[in-house]
Amino acid sequence: MKNLAALLCGLVFGVGLAASGMTDTAKVLGFLDIAGDWVPDLAFVMGGAVLVTLLTFPLILKRTRPLFAEQFHVPTITLIDKRLIGGAAVFGIGWGIYGYCPGPALSALVYLQPNTFIFVGSMLAGILLAAKIRPAS
Repeated sequence: MKNLAALLCGLVFGVGLAASGMTDTAKVLGFLDIAGDWVPDLAFVMGGAVLVTLLTFPLILKRTRPLFAEQFHVPTITLIDKRLIGGAAVFGIGWGIYGYCPGPALSALVYLQPNTFIFVGSMLAGILLAAKIRPAS
């Protein structure tokens, strides 16, 4: 049941990303071009996501446990360090170069565009490399 719920959530998320334009790299790059021909559409998408999160997160955390897990796994680290800043910079550079972040990139694989496969492969290689070089916690 847990895997079916995860599959359904992933499908809804992917369809939502496509419907909102987040899998359209031209639209995303237009959104990121605030000094040029700015496309503001995605600000509403992100604002809507933030609003839903702000409203529902406190309600969900009132539960004693998630539906399909024994406990919530909420981050406790609040420190802004070099690793966080570096990771955010790499994320932003990747987003700005091609117009994808991880969720939309995975959702866009259904379009079968070779550049998307290259991006996702590079993203996965970066994840594996980061796991190899990350110092033990």
